[in-house]
Amino acid sequence: MSSAWDEGISRKKCLQRLCFLPCLLLFSGQSRAGGQLEEPLADSVRSALSSAIANSAPPVPEFAGIEGRLAYLRWLTSANDGLRRYKNELQSRTDFLQTVWYESKRAGLDVNLVLGLIQVESAFRKFAVSVVGARGYMQIMPFWSRVIGDGDASKLFHMQTNLRFGCVILRHYLDRENGNLFMALGRYNGSRGRPEYPNAVLAAAAKWGYIGG
Repeated sequence: MSSAWDEGISRKKCLQRLCFLPCLLLFSGQSRAGGQLEEPLADSVRSALSSAIANSAPPVPEFAGIEGRLAYLRWLTSANDGLRRYKNELQSRTDFLQTVWYESKRAGLDVNLVLGLIQVESAFRKFAVSVVGARGYMQIMPFWSRVIGDGDASKLFHMQTNLRFGCVILRHYLDRENGNLFMALGRYNGSRGRPEYPNAVLAAAAKWGYIGG
């Protein structure tokens, strides 16, 4: 009798685990980050952002002189080592970092700050989706595709598209906040005025070498 009872309990536990497994798989790809809030934009701002997004130049860094190139190569080597725990394949890391560098510089952002933001937002996962629907590396809310893109939110899972949107949006928030990084980061996360998210991004960025304020 006890053997049959034990067998029944064992089967019940097994079924419970099987039912729980899909939940684990579902949530393992999610990000805990928040999301930008849709706000009305002036036509001039919308036009400028749309133009910044639409420029489809390939992410190939350009340098005015040898010193600039050497600085980039030193950064690339260091960042490659730091990214190894998130991305195993060397070429994948290099392509990603080259694109982050290009899009950060294009938007006038510190590249290590952007790396810190990506780490907090998605832990460098291309297909991360937050509980509010933010997508990809920099956790872009789909409404941005409609507001300043071509309306195709699926493109937010494309590496350069996602990084471009993220950098352009962060630059926009910095401009909105008159250069106040703390407030701009809060706006990026949809938690403007609260310290948790800006502090987390700045702490992560410092580990990548960010020394700004």
